[in-house]
Amino acid sequence: MATLWQKNSQAHEQVSAFTVGKDREFDMLLAEADVLGNIAHTTMLESIGLLTREEMNLVHAELRNMYADIEAGKFIIEDDVEDVHSQVELLLTRKLGDVGKKIHSGRSRNDQVLVDLKIFMRDAIKETVSSVQQLFTTLQSLSEKHADVLIPGYTHLQVAMPSSFGLWFGCYAESLSDDLQLLLATYKITNQNPLGSAAGYGSSFPLNRTMTTDLLGFEELNYNVMYAQMGRGKVEKTVSYAIASIGSTLSKMAMEVCMFMSQNFGFVTFPDEFTTGSSIMPHKKNPDVFELIRGKCNKLQALPAEIAYITTNLPFGYNRDLQLIKEHFLPAFDEIISCMEIANLLFSHIQISDTILDDSKYDYLFSVDEVNRRVLEGMPFRDAYKQVGLEIQEGKFNPDKSANHTHEGSIGNLCTEEIRRKFNTIFDEFNFDVLTEKKRQLLQVTS
Repeated sequence: MATLWQKNSQAHEQVSAFTVGKDREFDMLLAEADVLGNIAHTTMLESIGLLTREEMNLVHAELRNMYADIEAGKFIIEDDVEDVHSQVELLLTRKLGDVGKKIHSGRSRNDQVLVDLKIFMRDAIKETVSSVQQLFTTLQSLSEKHADVLIPGYTHLQVAMPSSFGLWFGCYAESLSDDLQLLLATYKITNQNPLGSAAGYGSSFPLNRTMTTDLLGFEELNYNVMYAQMGRGKVEKTVSYAIASIGSTLSKMAMEVCMFMSQNFGFVTFPDEFTTGSSIMPHKKNPDVFELIRGKCNKLQALPAEIAYITTNLPFGYNRDLQLIKEHFLPAFDEIISCMEIANLLFSHIQISDTILDDSKYDYLFSVDEVNRRVLEGMPFRDAYKQVGLEIQEGKFNPDKSANHTHEGSIGNLCTEEIRRKFNTIFDEFNFDVLTEKKRQLLQVTS
């Protein structure tokens, strides 16, 4: 097996298979990032005299060809090659000979995989943010469209007070804005350059770490080389909390859609093509999509704990345990994005009932409003509460079903513009344009 660390002895075949595990499979997701990291690193090596300008140009030309192959789906990690880093260096060496062997100067596979992971995470967070924005926009639109359609609100799953579809959709939109805030915090932690930390103790070469930070579009450096290495696992765990937070929002929302679709509620429905049937009961329209969203997002909420258990009590320096994080962490982005995309699709076709409160079982929703009306007329709250309670007990309560809630964030004042402003303020702080421009510059052919 081709490895970056191979000397004269050959590793036992079974040991190699066990230690490599699923690394090749998940390293394919890091291939683009590895090429970008190599372009930045070799640019820096040329600046400190470890590569000539001609050697750097040769390496960059091959790396850009490799990047194009990755985008076209032509890049593979060969069966006898340990990981993506070994494959990239092997291809360069085949093409360029000794020049390809020079690219690893001043670097360890430890900081190489760290920078790959961070580049991958930045792009994955960008895609996740885009999906959050799309779902947020849909929920905000539905909140405004159905602002006046009243539904029962519940506490303890008992009919409680009047709510509305405007309030319900807006609730989850604002929840996504807080999820976005957490995602922003994790993005800032991710967007720090570990390259040059080598194996966690730096290098005797005069590396220019500020240069690679700028070339790769990182906002900041991980300055302390030991802490840069300690960040492996910590960064993934931190990002997973943000993914789990989005998952929590979606899971709760999906659960309520499942309830609202049931005949006992009858609040919403969807066109037949968005539901599934039963093999035995011809009347069924099952909310399978939302059940799967609920299950997938609940599973994602376990991800931070899983990473925490893998990383607990690891000593200083790199430990191979960290390799295992990739298997569940890297696919988590596609999982949460797919859940948001399918939720967005279904919400774009949701059909709601606007006669829900015509049912007499919801009459008591307005008991608090009636108590408040009497208080506004001068009656002490406790007396009004008792009076309305007695009327309910005696079957004499006759509700006024027009809710008059006007304070900020209530049924009659949803504050959708304020929530939109809050969301957009957070969104703008990501400043993804920097990443796009830096990637363009790295891949640009120069004379």
